[in-house]
Amino acid sequence: MSYLPRMTSKIDGLSVASGLHRRYWNGMVADLWTVDCETDAGGHYLSRDPRLFILLDAEGEDGANLHLTETGGRRISGAIARAAHFIPAGLEMSSAIRGVKSLRHLDLHFDADSLLRRLGEDADRARLDEPRYLLNDARILALADLIAADIASPEPLHDLYGDGLASALLIDVLDLSAKPVRKRSKLAVWQLRRVCDFIEANCLRNIRLEEIAGLTGLSPSYFSHAFKASTGVSPQQWQMKRRIDRVKQRLSDPTVPLTAIAAETGFSDAAHFARSFRRVTGLSPSEWRRTRLR
Repeated sequence: MSYLPRMTSKIDGLSVASGLHRRYWNGMVADLWTVDCETDAGGHYLSRDPRLFILLDAEGEDGANLHLTETGGRRISGAIARAAHFIPAGLEMSSAIRGVKSLRHLDLHFDADSLLRRLGEDADRARLDEPRYLLNDARILALADLIAADIASPEPLHDLYGDGLASALLIDVLDLSAKPVRKRSKLAVWQLRRVCDFIEANCLRNIRLEEIAGLTGLSPSYFSHAFKASTGVSPQQWQMKRRIDRVKQRLSDPTVPLTAIAAETGFSDAAHFARSFRRVTGLSPSEWRRTRLR
């Protein structure tokens, strides 16, 4: 079922000049209105969801104006300009329109929980409680124009287009920055030395991640990230490189068959042996031996 805006309004002196254009996206609904205004017009609005009110165009007399007022709070003058206004859920607003003949505006209502789920760790719910007015950044207005054009089109593009534009608009208006990537802590010098010595001594057998993590007192997951932050490779890759070093030592003796080396160095079969060696060195075991014994 499509998300529906939950807003009550009472208007005076306003009439719809052309049909309402509406689109539904993921937890959002966008309405595009063109309204005619009497000399003195206005309204009262209360929404249970956050919303954007974006004035796209206005036609009126010299000195025409639109005032927005928070019930019991601020009065925002000059709202006749092309700009976006973010109104939090539950904030009662009234408008007073003077000397305006017509308005074209975009209303974007959205479900806060749906937006927060989509943003994940980058979500900052406090942003949804802060009203923002007279946002006239060129990028915000360009996004609003693109959304309005898609809504008004008799052949709108795929829903992902409008959804992406509306999401980008909300992120821009709410000034939601991505959280910086957290740098993983490295292992202490003693931890890294203990682990590397253990791997060196046991690299010819299967070493469980839990086994080496236990040497450092860290959980397997944290250890794995810290080891890679310290060495640039995973514990498994580090062990494989040490194992291949042992293989190279044995390959230096031309009298030892490859099958024997594979068995001695812990590989399950010849194919696994050849594949693992090539992944690390770029050569097969036999090719590597020939290049060293010329």
